[in-house]
Amino acid sequence: MKCIALIGYMCVGKTTIGKALAQHLGMRFYDLDWYIELRFRRKIADIFAQEGEAKFRDMEQRMLHEVAAFEDIVLSCGGGTPTWGDNMEFLNANTETIFLKATPETILAHLQMARGNRPLLAGKSQEELEQYVRAQLAERERHYEQAAHTIDISILDTHRKINDVVERIAAQLPLTAE
Repeated sequence: MKCIALIGYMCVGKTTIGKALAQHLGMRFYDLDWYIELRFRRKIADIFAQEGEAKFRDMEQRMLHEVAAFEDIVLSCGGGTPTWGDNMEFLNANTETIFLKATPETILAHLQMARGNRPLLAGKSQEELEQYVRAQLAERERHYEQAAHTIDISILDTHRKINDVVERIAAQLPLTAE
């Protein structure tokens, strides 16, 4: 089966769902950010800080083209990946795209659970965080909505909820070999 790419805003559960989906389908899991960090032996935050977003997005695009060629994998893309250049068009042409769609409230609840891991959000008040998420989500959703499949998710705070999302995704996938 070709690569299954999970897209959506940060903290919607792409990595959590991706790992569970890969296990469910007997596939390997890749996280694009982790792949970039391994290939370049640098943290994403360092690349951003030292070289800027444009340089990072160029690296990300090249690595996306590399990883998307792998078969039998579930790929978790960064929140900004589908918004850069022709990445969304590329993803739709070369992978089975799944948009994990969450409300701003769900995203904010997930961010509260993982806040320490998000340097761009450090130091923001709750109000600033809400404004940031709502504005950026509004900008990005038009890209995400181009995915072949959309799965609405709620707060992923139990294994049962995660498994429910995995089952809904699996039910939508064309499971024939290509």
